Amino acid sequence: MIDLTSTGEGLEGYGLLSAQLQSLLADERDFIANAAQFSAFLFSQLDDLNWAGFYLNRNDELVLGPFQGQIACVRIPFGRGVCGTAAATRQTQRVDDVHAFAGHIACDSASNSELVVPLVKDGRLIGVLDLDSPKLARFTEHDQAGIEQLAAIFLRLTDC
Repeated sequence: MIDLTSTGEGLEGYGLLSAQLQSLLADERDFIANAAQFSAFLFSQLDDLNWAGFYLNRNDELVLGPFQGQIACVRIPFGRGVCGTAAATRQTQRVDDVHAFAGHIACDSASNSELVVPLVKDGRLIGVLDLDSPKLARFTEHDQAGIEQLAAIFLRLTDC
């Protein structure tokens, strides 16, 4: 596992993860297969995660997609919680303490911080990539930039 928050590796550590992800997804274009692989990849490679996965845009509502972790909320309205806010604004949400986030949806009571990246391809919101951690303030600006970079690789190599 790579602990990018304590090693100070920043984007350099994500460079290695980027190369690994490109190799992992190189021979497959199917969305579900790649989303499942990407979720498992993040969950196994990043420290201090208790959930990594996707919520997919289905008629302006987020619906649970491939993930790793505990059972999760199945549907999230746009604008509600961290994921719904990321979907509605199409802006990454990095939340140090989800319990202080207005409208937070507690799918897993062990989650304390969250990073949600909207997945936009050709102007369409595909869904969001959601990472949860039991550690407060787990995600740094470097993590945000690195995960956004990985999400861009996923979108480039995946039919959606």
